[in-house]
Amino acid sequence: MHDRGQTSPGLRPKPVLLLGTDDIASAVAHALAGAGVPVLLARDPEVPVLRRAVSFDDALELGSVRIDGITAYAADPLSGDQTGAVLAVTDLLPEKLMNPALIEGVIDARVRRGQRRPDLRRDLCFAIGVGPGFIAGETVDIAVETAPEAAGRIVRGGTTRTPPAESSLLVGDEGQCLVRAPRSGLWWTCREIGETLEAGAVVGLCAGRQVPAPVAGCLSGLVRRGTEMRAGMRLLEVDPRPEDERCPGISPLAATIAAATVSAVHELWQSPPRGARHEVLKWLT
Repeated sequence: MHDRGQTSPGLRPKPVLLLGTDDIASAVAHALAGAGVPVLLARDPEVPVLRRAVSFDDALELGSVRIDGITAYAADPLSGDQTGAVLAVTDLLPEKLMNPALIEGVIDARVRRGQRRPDLRRDLCFAIGVGPGFIAGETVDIAVETAPEAAGRIVRGGTTRTPPAESSLLVGDEGQCLVRAPRSGLWWTCREIGETLEAGAVVGLCAGRQVPAPVAGCLSGLVRRGTEMRAGMRLLEVDPRPEDERCPGISPLAATIAAATVSAVHELWQSPPRGARHEVLKWLT
C-alpha cells in the first residue's frame, strides 16, 4: 500500500508550518497531507497532548506515527532532514521556523484559550488561525472556528469566538469527561489509552495526589507519563459511551475543522493576499 506520508523522489516543495500536534492540529495536518500539501507540525511545549491516539505528537517519541493511512515522521527541518516526508513533526520552537525561506505559510492550530495571538502574517504567503483568539484581517488572513456550535465556520473578518469558562470536570466536545490537573507537579501513570476503567479507579498521581476516573468508560485521552503539569491543565479524558457509539480515529468535530482549514488554504492560494506562489494550488485541486 502506498504511504501518503512520503513524497515522490526529488519533490521537496516548502511545507506549510502547522503549530500544534494535538488531535485538532493532527486532523488538519492529515487533511492537508492527504491533499498532497507538505506539512511541518511543530509541538506546542506549553500544552501537553491529551488525545495521543489520534495525534501525530508521538512521532517525536517513536520516530513515526501512522493515523488513518498517513504517516508522520520526526524531523529536524533546520538540518534538512525531513526523510522525504509529506508530513514531518518537530519540537523546534515556532520562532526558529517562521522563515519564508523555510515555509510557505503558517497555520496556528494550538487552540489555546484566553490568549490573544500576535500577528502571524509577517512575510509569509499566508497565515490561518484555528480556534479562539484570532482576528481575521489583523493577526491572520483567515480564521476557522473550533467551538462545537460553530465548528468549521470560516471567519474572513473579525474575531473568533471566545470559549466559555471551564470547570475541573466537564463534558468534552463529543461526550467525553475531562479531568484537569488538581495541582502543579509531575504526572505519573501506569495506564494506557484505550483501557476500560471503573468510576473512581485511580488513573495516576499528579504531584503526589491520586487522580481518579470521573466515570466508568474508556480512557480516550491521557497526558504522557513524566510530564510536568500546571494546575488546571487537561490531564485525562474518559469516554462513558458504549463501544458501538464511540468514534475511532479522527473525530467528526476534528474532521469538520480540518476540512474547513483546507478550504481556507485553498481560498488563500486562489486569491493570495501577499503574492503567494500559484503553483501550490495544484496540490489542492
